[in-house]
Amino acid sequence: MLKRQLDQLQKYLGGIRYMTSLPDIAIITNQREESIALGEYRTLGIPTICLVDTDCDPDLVDIPIPANDDGIASIQLILNRLTSAICEGRALRSL
Repeated sequence: MLKRQLDQLQKYLGGIRYMTSLPDIAIITNQREESIALGEYRTLGIPTICLVDTDCDPDLVDIPIPANDDGIASIQLILNRLTSAICEGRALRSL
């Protein structure tokens, strides 16, 4: 049972071990399910981008993106565009 708990903790929190600083921004795909994380980001002053549906409050996030947060296709499309924009911005900044 302890091995199962350790595996679960490693799965969800293992990447935090390698973080040396706070993230520059957080992207949240489901505001209702990640409300605790959203509150922690706000407390730490980390800007947030969130996909907001009709059942979400866009005032709780810094950059709301109106989208269907339940549809895998819409989430993939928006995350691919955000990833491309971030990579492009980093490339321009390093010049």
